[in-house]
Amino acid sequence: MNSKAVVFFGRSGCGKGTQAKLLVDFLKSKDREVLYTETGSLFREFIKTDNYSSALAGNILRAGALIPVFLPIWLWTKALVENFSGKEDLVFDGVCRRREESVALDSAFDFYKIEDLNIILMNVSEDWSYTRMMERKRADDTAQKIQNRLDWYKQDVVPSFEYFRGKKGYNFIEINGEQSVENVHKDIIKALGL
Repeated sequence: MNSKAVVFFGRSGCGKGTQAKLLVDFLKSKDREVLYTETGSLFREFIKTDNYSSALAGNILRAGALIPVFLPIWLWTKALVENFSGKEDLVFDGVCRRREESVALDSAFDFYKIEDLNIILMNVSEDWSYTRMMERKRADDTAQKIQNRLDWYKQDVVPSFEYFRGKKGYNFIEINGEQSVENVHKDIIKALGL
C-alpha cells in the first residue's frame, strides 16, 4: 500500500486540527497506519525540555512572535526520520507556515518517494477566523495576538501553500471551512477519494 500524504492549511481557528484528527481516525478505521504530525504539540513538548534552544523558543512563543524557520523544519523532520517506516499515511497540521518549510517538505516527500500528495486548504474568511479564535478563549488568543496571526497568514502562510498550487504531482484541494464540522469532514473524504 502506497503512503498518502495530506497537509492541512488554513487560517488560525479554521478547524485544521479538528479535521486532521478526524481524517486520522477515518484512515485508521480503514486499517491504515498513520503518522500524524502537529507542529504546535511538537513545540509544546520541545519547550518543556531543559536546554538553551528550548528556552529561546519558549520566550519567542510566549511573546507571540514567529519562530525562526529552521526550528519547525527540524521538529517535523525529526518526527519523520524517527517514526516513518515507509508504510504509514502522513497527516500534517501546522507545518509550512513559511515558504521555506514548503520547499523542505516537498524535498522530504521526494526523498521518501511519496506520490499520493494532497494539500487541503480550508477556506474561511478573516472575520470568521477572528470570531472563532475569540470564542475559544485560549490564554494566547488576545485580540492583538489574533491579529498578528491573521497578518502572518497573509504574509507568510499564503506563499507557503501557493508553492504547492499547480505543482506537478500535488492534488490541491480547497474546502469551504465555514460549514459544520461533519460537512467539512465529508467534503475532505470525498475530495481525497476515500
